[in-house]
Amino acid sequence: MAWQRNQDETEANFRVILPNRKKGEMFGIVEKLSGASRLMVMCEDGFTRSSRIPGKMRKRMWIRENDLVVVKPWEFQNEKGDVVYRYTQTQASYLSRNKLLPEVINIFK
Repeated sequence: MAWQRNQDETEANFRVILPNRKKGEMFGIVEKLSGASRLMVMCEDGFTRSSRIPGKMRKRMWIRENDLVVVKPWEFQNEKGDVVYRYTQTQASYLSRNKLLPEVINIFK
């Protein structure tokens, strides 16, 4: 299966996709929608980044405020980033229950 190729053995036990730390991805909470597929995201490292939804995900992923997302900061501008994935409410509560979210952004208690 295609989804098994991209996962390590440590991630195979979880039901949801986790951020790839090797690529610099991290959890974030959407604070504000800015329009034109732009968002303000509070990331787990304490920075609020201006993020965008890339073109291939723009029509497939509808994002609201207080959604849990995976953000990949840009290499050349750390205050900006791309949204890689959005979790559903059920997935976010699963991550919160299993203590996989950092305390900084865990609003799903």
